[in-house]
Amino acid sequence: MLSSTATAFEIIMIEDDMGHAHLIKKNLARAGICNKIQHFDNGQKALDFFFNEDSNMDADKLLVLLDLNLPEVDGYEILKRLKSDTRTDKIPVVILTTTDNPREVDKCYELGCNAYVTKPVEYDNFSEAIQKLGLLLAIVKLPNIKHD
Repeated sequence: MLSSTATAFEIIMIEDDMGHAHLIKKNLARAGICNKIQHFDNGQKALDFFFNEDSNMDADKLLVLLDLNLPEVDGYEILKRLKSDTRTDKIPVVILTTTDNPREVDKCYELGCNAYVTKPVEYDNFSEAIQKLGLLLAIVKLPNIKHD
């Protein structure tokens, strides 16, 4: 069972592949993650959520699962924008993508990601990787973000 601290955050999943999005939700649930998951299927929708004046985002209660290969605005740009704005720079961002090129991994860490997880291509391995991510999320402590 998750502690109240673990369930206090909302997951923002930015993933354009609907099959992957379904598997991520399903396997996080299998790992005991019952947090609310808000899904965006392209980069522009995600940026609008974070930076639109009418957004009701509560940055201190968010964790982002970010794919890199997205339509409209790619994951690198989203990561760069999140980490360069004082309203969002403390939000934990987990890159969750099929790309395992070491240069791409390094680039994401240079841009400020908090963790990088490669989505395996094979179904069972994909499911297992997401369940393990869920176990990590169950114990992770998020930063306390307070803005003036």
